[in-house]
Amino acid sequence: MAPPSGEPPHEPGPRKRAGSARGWPALPGRATPGSPRAGGPSARAQGSPHGTAGRGGAGGRGRPPLFGPGGVFDPAAELPRKPRAASSRDPAGAPRGGTPRDPGGVPRGGRSRFGVSEDPRRKPPPPAKPKRDATRAHRDALPPWREALRRKAADRQPPPWLASERPIPRGAGNRRGAASSHRSAPAPKHAPVAKRRPAGPRKLVRKPTGNHHIRVVSVRFLLIAALVAAGMKLIQVQGFEAEALAAKAEQQRTTEIDIPATRGSIVDRNGVQLAFSVESRMLAFRPKAVREDIAAYNSDHPDAKLSFDDRTAEIARAIHEKIGDRAPEADVLEKLRREATFVYLVDKVEPAVARDIQALFPEVITEYRAAREYPGRSLAANLVGIANWRTDDPDPKKHNLHGLSGLESLRDNELSGKPGRQVADTEEGSQSVVIPGTERDLVPATDGSDIELTIDADLQYHLQQSLASYVVKSEAKNASAVVLDAHTGEVYAMANDKTFDPTDPKGLDLRTMGNAAVSTPYEPGSVNKIVTALCTIQNHVSKPDDPHMVPDWINVADRTVHDAWSHPTMAFTTTGIFAKSSNVGTLLLAQRCGPDKFSRLLRDLGLGKRTGVGLPGESPGHVPPRGQWSGSTFGNLPIGQGLSMTVLQMAAMYQTLANDGVRVPPRIVQARITPDGKRIPEPRPKPVRVVDERTARTVRDMLRAVVQDGEGLNNGTGPAAALTGYQISGKTGTAQQIDPVTRGYSQDKYWITFAGILPADHPRFVVGIMLDRPNYSGGPQESRSAAPLFHDIASYLAQRYSIPLSAKQSPVVPLVLDE
Repeated sequence: MAPPSGEPPHEPGPRKRAGSARGWPALPGRATPGSPRAGGPSARAQGSPHGTAGRGGAGGRGRPPLFGPGGVFDPAAELPRKPRAASSRDPAGAPRGGTPRDPGGVPRGGRSRFGVSEDPRRKPPPPAKPKRDATRAHRDALPPWREALRRKAADRQPPPWLASERPIPRGAGNRRGAASSHRSAPAPKHAPVAKRRPAGPRKLVRKPTGNHHIRVVSVRFLLIAALVAAGMKLIQVQGFEAEALAAKAEQQRTTEIDIPATRGSIVDRNGVQLAFSVESRMLAFRPKAVREDIAAYNSDHPDAKLSFDDRTAEIARAIHEKIGDRAPEADVLEKLRREATFVYLVDKVEPAVARDIQALFPEVITEYRAAREYPGRSLAANLVGIANWRTDDPDPKKHNLHGLSGLESLRDNELSGKPGRQVADTEEGSQSVVIPGTERDLVPATDGSDIELTIDADLQYHLQQSLASYVVKSEAKNASAVVLDAHTGEVYAMANDKTFDPTDPKGLDLRTMGNAAVSTPYEPGSVNKIVTALCTIQNHVSKPDDPHMVPDWINVADRTVHDAWSHPTMAFTTTGIFAKSSNVGTLLLAQRCGPDKFSRLLRDLGLGKRTGVGLPGESPGHVPPRGQWSGSTFGNLPIGQGLSMTVLQMAAMYQTLANDGVRVPPRIVQARITPDGKRIPEPRPKPVRVVDERTARTVRDMLRAVVQDGEGLNNGTGPAAALTGYQISGKTGTAQQIDPVTRGYSQDKYWITFAGILPADHPRFVVGIMLDRPNYSGGPQESRSAAPLFHDIASYLAQRYSIPLSAKQSPVVPLVLDE
């Protein structure tokens, strides 16, 4: 029969300890079968001191009825409740009864409500906790909103992945600070002890939204796609674009540093520097950028504004004070205030001065430059030329010193050298900050070679000064002069009356930068009669003392040729024809030689072609080809008309005479000196035998009469060229120029020439002089002859090179014979 409470009847299991029945819950105020309170056999067997009159008992004799009033299942009695895992006291503070070990409500080791504990081995129960007042209970209770969240979380079903976990009974959780109405009963020893959850609020678990499987598949797909994309990019970077990206990275990380090569020097035959290079700086400025920087600074510092005009005025003043007149303050200030992105201020600034200026004004930019120095200024400027810093090449690596004229231009490749290169890692954003220890791939610069010339700087200076002074005296428009070594053909000096100063900041005049001595040919006049003299002696046409009846004029084809001075038919010696410079007598001798021999001799003397001296702009002159000669051509060529030559060609012609008939082409470069000091001589030109030694000596002796000062008609045309103590051989010349109006020979415009040998008995030097359009008719003696200038030059040569005196004076020979 079912109990009235509606619960199934509980059968007591096997007894494990007295006073305990498995499965029978302890009811307050009632005893279970077999408990000491019920007065069963156990109680009697244990001999409880209280017997059947336990504390709170109702009699104790015999077993109480199972059903009915006072029985175990009394309908009026309170139904059993499950123990609560909370405080040992109920909300009212009364102790709750019963544990699984002690259904009768007697705490383990304590005393029962109905008497003393049957087990004396148990310790007395701890003192009861003080009753909690209502204020503390109110303080420990959760706020309503927290309690609502707790209940909602407790009612929520756990997710599927947590379904295997052991469910937590509702209300069994212990929250820190929350009051509990029941104390949880300890689990029996034979049952597994559950792990106590940590104190504190339980984590809220949200219910999953959507389909979990779809999310997992999507994430996997995205991860796979990302890995595939990364792999493809890796293949692209490491495979197809590896070289390009590596090169780009190398370009961003490294910087090529150009190592400039020092330009070689130009020195004279004694090592005197005529041109050399020094390091310098160019000052520059960025007006627009500085304006923007000052404007930005003023916007950030409104209380300390800067003025662009004041700043530029300070810069211009400082540059002028440190550099001087090369940088006028007004000019510099105008450049600083231009509406331009970039302007150059001053060139050729010493590096130390540039550093001082940049230390005061960091906005001033300095650029590397190499400046060319010419210590002699205009000394040999027409030969040496000029070089400056060139930036016209689009490749900045090729910006360097390059020649503009003269040897600086002709020998530019040898002088420039080859710039070097070095690769180094630099700081990001700055190519000028090199990281130490990263320099590599060094290609050293190869400096340019020095060029050693054949000229003598002292003689060159004297020749330039003497020529310029003589031009003033003669009132000539132009003049040129050359000094050659009589045996080697080396140019010891070459000058023009008009020259230039390569260091002049005012600029250059192209009209003065040329070298007329090699580039401007002219009709030589009577100095060309040496060709007829050589032909006459070489071909045994006449001897020096042979007489010749020479009239005042002669017809050659359709032309009539006169002597420079009127005279009746006179007996001239062969020497006298050349010493007195008779045109008629020269043509008579030339006709006896013949045009073919004469033409061949012109060619052997090097006329009509360049000498190969080694200077730019050389002119070959002009000699009509033999096949183009007309009847009157041979009436002009022997007297120095109808052909043209340069001063250098004229001097080279007389060098053949001084060198015993062997022509050595002139040269001006003697050697090249490499950067390591090795001297490499220039190839010597091949000598050319023009006439035999006897002929050359005979003609050289004949021309000594040109400078003799004899009595009557026995004086030559150039006695002013004579130098005391030395034998001088030479020839004067006067050639008419072409009148541009009449297209014929002018009567007042002349080329005055002179060529001489010092000394005649032992030749050492050959001097050639040309005056262009002096005041021939109304000027002083200097305007009608260049012999006085030769005298001055020869005097300096004899002193400078300590030329020994001639053994004897030149003999005075008859030039015109008495009838």
